[in-house]
Amino acid sequence: MLPIETTNDGIAIVTLTPNPTKPRGGVVVLDSWLIAQMSETLDAVAASAPRGLILRSSSERVFIAGADLAEIDALDDAALDVYLQAGTAAFTKLHSTRCPSIAIVQKTALGGGLEVAMHCDGILGVLPSATEKPWRIGLPEASLGICPGWGGTQMLPARMDPATAIAVTASGTTSLIGEAAHGLLDGTVNTLADALPAACAWLAAHPRTQPLAHPRSITPADAPRIRAALAQARASVPASDAANAVFDCIEAGCASGWKAALALERAKLIALRHTPFARGKLEQFLRG
Repeated sequence: MLPIETTNDGIAIVTLTPNPTKPRGGVVVLDSWLIAQMSETLDAVAASAPRGLILRSSSERVFIAGADLAEIDALDDAALDVYLQAGTAAFTKLHSTRCPSIAIVQKTALGGGLEVAMHCDGILGVLPSATEKPWRIGLPEASLGICPGWGGTQMLPARMDPATAIAVTASGTTSLIGEAAHGLLDGTVNTLADALPAACAWLAAHPRTQPLAHPRSITPADAPRIRAALAQARASVPASDAANAVFDCIEAGCASGWKAALALERAKLIALRHTPFARGKLEQFLRG
């Protein structure tokens, strides 16, 4: 399992680590190994009945760099659907526990990495120092001709201005951490040393003793507000297969809620990766 620590006041701290068979210089990448480890570890955490859950990364370079696109690209359509559903089942355990959860996002959190963080109740960002290279956060999938597959289209508009969230998801635009501080993030700290105390304080201020059916995300009750934002995004984002897929998933969330939108995300992602634009982008990305 992944490392678990427990504070004196009963808060479980889970640390994401790199795949030992693919160390990647210490970078944490979202692959089938990490998904399986998260699932087993979060089961153990839930069984211990903690007062809160903190998710953090061992990497000095990223929170999670994103999904392992080479691993995904090697799967056929049926296997990719199973893979995506396995990820959803693992990440669901972040909000189906009987306690609040928060992710400490230090440095880069892109694509699936950000989706993992958004499955937590809260997200705490560690801001870069004046001497550090700025780091980015967001859902860049559409820039590769694909779309999120673990609920990103549904969670981002529920956490920040929805018109902005839909537009950046449909275009694959990412943000510097400071630009996201007043929307996506529930709080920020200036140093990593400050992160754990701040995360514990956030958990204490947001108690929860019942599991959540889904993370903070679009619901049919939000439909009028989200559809107005969707109309703004459609007018501002250049048309593309990926953008249209994002828009369709947003509409599915408005009409039918979390589970229906997740199923559509998976179907759209699986179909999009076969388009000529996505093939070209993915092959370019995989060549490095």
